[in-house]
Amino acid sequence: MKLILTQEVDGLGAPGDVVEVKDGYGRNYLVPRGLGIKWSRGGEKTIESIKSARTARAARDADHAKEIKTTLEANPVMVKVRAGEGGRLFGAVTTSEIADAIAEVSGEKVDRRTIVVTNPIKTLGSHEVSVKLHDEVSATVALNVVPG
Repeated sequence: MKLILTQEVDGLGAPGDVVEVKDGYGRNYLVPRGLGIKWSRGGEKTIESIKSARTARAARDADHAKEIKTTLEANPVMVKVRAGEGGRLFGAVTTSEIADAIAEVSGEKVDRRTIVVTNPIKTLGSHEVSVKLHDEVSATVALNVVPG
């Protein structure tokens, strides 16, 4: 099945790309979630409009992402979690919790899927995570995990 992607899909492509996927994946996952539309000859105009909007947004967003990066790297992010004896957590700190804490510090909503945690965070204290704010801009954020 040929699809035109309307949003970025990890491992598949960016908005405006024409991709060939298995029928079930396209019909049951991509199209219902609005991640892609069926390819057609008339869809060529759609591809051009998606790509032009994407390049205009990327230029504007790159500068904004650099501003967010300086804010995040200057301020440590506090994440409050439930902890037991000896500073061990009940489970691990999730990317959703990190995204909420980053939103409090920067005032900007960050998608949890753009947060990269190398090792699961299961202890209190200082940790570092990487946040991909834009294609060219990544920020290293200092997390301070405290009992809450």
